[in-house]
Amino acid sequence: MMKGVCGIIVILLFSTAVWAKKMRWCIVSEPERRKCADLAKALGAAFPPAATLYSQLSCVRAFSTADCLSKIRDNKADLVTLDAGEVYSAVKQFGLAAVAKEIYSDGTCILAVAVVRNTSSIDIRSLKGTTSCHSGARWTSGWNLPLGQLLSHNLLPWAEGQPLSQAVSAFFNASCVPGAGTMTFSSLCSRCQGQRSYVPQRNFYCETSHNEPFYHNQGALRCLKSGAGDVAFVDHTALDSIDDSVKDEYRLLCTDGTRVPLSSFRKCNFGRGPGGAVVTRINNQNLARKFLSAIQTAFGRKRRETHRFQLFDSSIYGVGDLLFRDVTDKLSILQQGIDISQVLGLDYVALLKGLRHEGSSLEDSVVRWCCISHAEQEKCEQWALSIKSDPLVCVSASSMSDCIEKIKRDKVDAVSLDATHAFIAGKCGLVPVVTEYYGTKCEFTGGEPLEAKDLSSVYGVAVTRRSSKSVYVGNLSGRRSCHGLMYSPAGWVLPVQHSLSSALNSSVPCEPNKAYSKVFWKGCMPGAEGSLCKVCVGGTEEASTKRCSNNHNERYYGNMGALRCLVGDPSGKSYGDVAFMEHHNLESNIEYLNSSGWAKGWVSRDFELLCADGQRASLTEWKNCNLGAIPPNIVMTRPVLAARIYDFLMKSQETRPDSEFRLFESQQYGESDLLFKDATQCLVHTSHMDYRTILGEDYFSQVESIFNCTHSDILQFCNHDVCSIF
Repeated sequence: MMKGVCGIIVILLFSTAVWAKKMRWCIVSEPERRKCADLAKALGAAFPPAATLYSQLSCVRAFSTADCLSKIRDNKADLVTLDAGEVYSAVKQFGLAAVAKEIYSDGTCILAVAVVRNTSSIDIRSLKGTTSCHSGARWTSGWNLPLGQLLSHNLLPWAEGQPLSQAVSAFFNASCVPGAGTMTFSSLCSRCQGQRSYVPQRNFYCETSHNEPFYHNQGALRCLKSGAGDVAFVDHTALDSIDDSVKDEYRLLCTDGTRVPLSSFRKCNFGRGPGGAVVTRINNQNLARKFLSAIQTAFGRKRRETHRFQLFDSSIYGVGDLLFRDVTDKLSILQQGIDISQVLGLDYVALLKGLRHEGSSLEDSVVRWCCISHAEQEKCEQWALSIKSDPLVCVSASSMSDCIEKIKRDKVDAVSLDATHAFIAGKCGLVPVVTEYYGTKCEFTGGEPLEAKDLSSVYGVAVTRRSSKSVYVGNLSGRRSCHGLMYSPAGWVLPVQHSLSSALNSSVPCEPNKAYSKVFWKGCMPGAEGSLCKVCVGGTEEASTKRCSNNHNERYYGNMGALRCLVGDPSGKSYGDVAFMEHHNLESNIEYLNSSGWAKGWVSRDFELLCADGQRASLTEWKNCNLGAIPPNIVMTRPVLAARIYDFLMKSQETRPDSEFRLFESQQYGESDLLFKDATQCLVHTSHMDYRTILGEDYFSQVESIFNCTHSDILQFCNHDVCSIF
């Protein structure tokens, strides 16, 4: 067995023996130099001279990780392992490439935690004015994730055009943020303890080097323990280094304002982010991968040569996390040409862009709103001309699901989503900003935070023509149906919860599309396929589109579209027997059929509601004759943008007196419910709630039970993330 393992390694080594130069590892302290030198010696002792790999490793000293990046770029060093935040900088600012990721024993990611002493009274809402200890500037747990949380909860003021480091410097009374020296705000380094010198090679003050006592996770905890700071922002992996006898002396800060013991880090943290990675120059990637594969094969965990050297253990050097994090289980060698978003994850890359890791750009000064049709684009452009706030850019998408994906990919910033799509967006990592309010008066625009019970709902209703006497719930088999759009609460979620016919008798069915295809002869459900598209009619002129498109360009899309579907197209052909829609604006939409020229002569008394118990009622009886309540639409965005989008929307509600634009009116654009529901009276602040609270347990459970056994491309996309915690 031993000969076999060594044989594999020797083959790897011979394949790299053609190197014409040494592989040079960049190290940032004396302990790290010793571990690097021991690795070189172990290679020499483990393998025959013919392989010559052991003589190809040398250790290049730098005074910080930033200095390592410069040395690698300038071909004075080849490799270094970095925190994910620095990996992003290495790729975007230094033109380097990631070649391997650290994989930890409990997953591929780390959790950011905020540790305080148990004797203090600090919580997340009282951090302003405290002293802080950070593992490193722009580090995942020491900077990016905690600042993202503070910004998303509107706790960290950050003025437009202001450097983030300046905002942080003003927020905390004093700090130690190793690596912040270049940010120029001295208070970010005022609690650091490293040696000062005007000679860069001898200056360790506030540098990302183990020679700065408060650097890295252990250093940040040391900063807290010494009393130099009130709170330490570190990885969850660092908590194991705290002795069990003193763990009760510390607490974790939770984003809901509570404090819990250290053992509760999985439920109480500031978010998750990718672990560290090894970077090199682009033209050195192949050699670097071979080298990393070789040393891992020899000296990784439970390998035959670990008696000579242990790659992921730094305990004998008196300092943790040298060359790699000590909790690393293995290295995952990355493919050539892999995009940085695939290495770090879409959510994390979007966060870093939101924190302006690439510097300021034009995009930082605009809000990009998602539009899903020609009509929405037209209304959005009028909105952009009428507002007195940040510039608005209107971005085209093909559907609400496409909007969610574009927000996650940082191609657009915000959109108002119906309850089902808000569920999907929440699963995709997006957060609420405001909620549409449909009550008679807007009484919640200021004062005490809004509670979920104060939010207004709409109701899903089933509508038929009064002349269709034989149509009722329980007898819909073989009929033609109109559903507004796939995933809509009124047209997709609620109807399938009822016994529409003898062909559908399950109370909690899976795969609604299959259920509807079984019950109805044919129908129009924009976004669906097969028989559920045969009644659809597509779009015309500027909005010309294929039939059954999942947006307003399909004339049978949404509440207005479902009503058009029920009465049929102007030729009198494509029509349905029952339409599933929301009750709001139903009567005004019927009036619009006449004024728009779609269909003449229709009035409210020509339609009736189908009640869940098999009865029928007039349109005014929707409170007692409906299919269920529907939570309000929610404007959602990436967490770091929540406060900015909220400010933008509040200013948008303050329409200029001379403006004819109305944010919550759509019929002048030929449709209804464009960008927001027309029933909206105002937008109310709900970023203090999570999306599940806004949706309510009943609706959340209904949708969750459906998607637990129904395939969804957008949810599959949302669930695919490089981050996992086992």
